[in-house]
Amino acid sequence: MKRDEFARRRRQLLREMGRDAIAILPAAPVRLRNGDVEYAYRQDSDFHFLTGFPEPEAVAVLIPHRAEGEYVLFCRERDVTRELWDGDRAGPDGAVSRYGADDAFPIGDIDEILPGLLESRARVCHTMGLHPEFDQRVIGWVNGLRAQAKHGLHTPQEFVALDHLLHDMRLYKSRPELHTMRRSAAIAAEAHRRAMRLAAPGIMEYELAAELLHEFHRHHAEVAYEPIVGGGANACVLHYRANAAPLGDGDLVLIDAGCEYDYYASDITRTFPVNGRYSPAQRALYEVVLAAQLAAIRACVAGNHWNDPHDAAVRVITQGLVSLGFLKGKLAKLIKDGAYREWFMHRTGHWLGLDVHDVGDYKVGDAWRVLEPGMVLTVEPGIYVAPGSRRAPKEFRGIGIRIEDDVAVTRGAAEVLTAELLKDPDDIERFMASAAA
Repeated sequence: MKRDEFARRRRQLLREMGRDAIAILPAAPVRLRNGDVEYAYRQDSDFHFLTGFPEPEAVAVLIPHRAEGEYVLFCRERDVTRELWDGDRAGPDGAVSRYGADDAFPIGDIDEILPGLLESRARVCHTMGLHPEFDQRVIGWVNGLRAQAKHGLHTPQEFVALDHLLHDMRLYKSRPELHTMRRSAAIAAEAHRRAMRLAAPGIMEYELAAELLHEFHRHHAEVAYEPIVGGGANACVLHYRANAAPLGDGDLVLIDAGCEYDYYASDITRTFPVNGRYSPAQRALYEVVLAAQLAAIRACVAGNHWNDPHDAAVRVITQGLVSLGFLKGKLAKLIKDGAYREWFMHRTGHWLGLDVHDVGDYKVGDAWRVLEPGMVLTVEPGIYVAPGSRRAPKEFRGIGIRIEDDVAVTRGAAEVLTAELLKDPDDIERFMASAAA
């Protein structure tokens, strides 16, 4: 992402904050995995969205109409010894020259400098609760100023939830963001194709997971979340994580996996036959889920409400469950009673962006949010028939199917960012046959 994009975002937030406000955002802390081994560092999404600065131990401050510069960054100083062990640091000079800060100071000087920046502001925009230790520092700076109010100091009188402003901005993706998300989707799609090529009876679930990771890393992408590779009845566990069972001849395998490329996530699910051929029962259930997904995607148009794609999927799935002998009764009443929920128990999608379950309200007041161009969501209906599901016809028990794509709302028909990954059952069978040849 180019520096201009981060600058554009900061300008937008500065306008929305108002003249007398100040925004304070800390970088994500380094976290230990175990002992003295750290998790791979991943910057806080809000901090990255506004700065593009990739280092820990940093604080970004936005100050509308500050004459000396509206964007101040506190960061680590250059340190030859530490950089020998841990790699390059930007330092305050690099924060200005490489990352577009108007002013930059050593993080060790923040207690001396930041109270002076707060002094002339009426509102502090900050996200409380995300980093509790840093919250206490912010409160301490403000209380320190208030203690001096009797000496005539002007002090902040109000805290404003920064995430309320910032997360609404993040909901609408710009052209550069959509370009990056298309790339993330393309990498994830190729990873799924790689897994389809390798799938065969007797292969372990974790072997397919390894193929996904190989393809992600080959393109300098990371996992957006831990992949789900569920063969047979394991596909009926929505958040299956073990990935440790062998894949059986005649089983389906459900793969839910997406990557993170330049901080932007993709999220794809495909369900395909381990041996390359759907059984009649598997195909019948698969075609219901596919029809539901296509109906939901058609509903992802500007002017519709957030819940319209889900309603479309529910209608198709409920009708399919009636046709296949799972349910009996009138369609409208079955939908009203939620009779489908035994086999389709989750929502049809979520926002997607810098986070897999990205920020943004689903309702405005009591009403579902209206879909608008620039919003990106997943569409992922499924049917999960647990082995012990006594109300289900026997031939369907132990089958779990989900189909998921990433969809951008436009001024016309929805753009399916993951459309290049096949999902028609005939196309999947042909692809797997050619891969096995």
